[in-house]
Amino acid sequence: MLDRKNGENDVTIKILYYGICHSDLHSIKNGWQSSVYPIIVGVVTEVGGKVGRFKLGDHAGVGCMVNSCRSCHECVRNHENYCPGMIVTCNATDADGTVTYGGYSDSIVVEEHFAVKFPAGMPLDRSAPLLCVGITVYSPMKRFGLDVPGKHIGVVGLGELGHVAVKFGKAFGAKVTVISTLPSKRQEAIERLGADAFLVSKDPDEMKVVWGTMDGIINTVSAAHDVTPWLFLLKTSGQMIMVGAPLKPLEIYAFPLLLGGKSIVGSIIGGMKETREMIDFVGLVAE
Repeated sequence: MLDRKNGENDVTIKILYYGICHSDLHSIKNGWQSSVYPIIVGVVTEVGGKVGRFKLGDHAGVGCMVNSCRSCHECVRNHENYCPGMIVTCNATDADGTVTYGGYSDSIVVEEHFAVKFPAGMPLDRSAPLLCVGITVYSPMKRFGLDVPGKHIGVVGLGELGHVAVKFGKAFGAKVTVISTLPSKRQEAIERLGADAFLVSKDPDEMKVVWGTMDGIINTVSAAHDVTPWLFLLKTSGQMIMVGAPLKPLEIYAFPLLLGGKSIVGSIIGGMKETREMIDFVGLVAE
């Protein structure tokens, strides 16, 4: 096992906080048959001679990846998260042979491109989850045009991803409806998070009232489930975006897709350009 040294294009970050998400539960239980990656934030303690965006003492973070090939079609389009050679932040072997430990270590050395600078006033203890949970919902919202004021977004599930999806949706100026199997989540969704509406997915009368009204749905559920009832909520050509990762196959009834020109798509984290954009956006909203 090698210890990575700080190279001329690298920054070393002393880890102060790291985010825990549902991926870590999968890791503990070996649910995906492999470990995954806690994301980290901290303070820059060393910079290489060719580093231009960071200086000593800067607040910085590292998300779910620490490297990619930088030359494939996806990397050129700033979608390093879809690079076949992407290297995750924990439990992987980097290009130089070193092992990545992510938030399970005291510090991390990473190429400047894969580090994100945080505004000085942004609290780090609250910021770490943005580099996994945050970008996981921010990226598809931007890509599928749900960041436009007046859009109607459905958020299925009110766990970690659902919480942040609601907050981003409202920050974009959208109407946000939370959809859950648990009526007890209604107060949290509306009074604490600011959602505009709440639906109990097991209540067919509640669901039918909003058929065909949603521009997009962010599906955060990580358990096996039938997505068909939620497809009826979409407008023509609307998308259900899967960001949860069920281990078992989904049940899908084709006719709601065919008759409405609707689609089910997937998304995983985001590229470095949009991750930096997300942090800047959060900084502006928080001011």
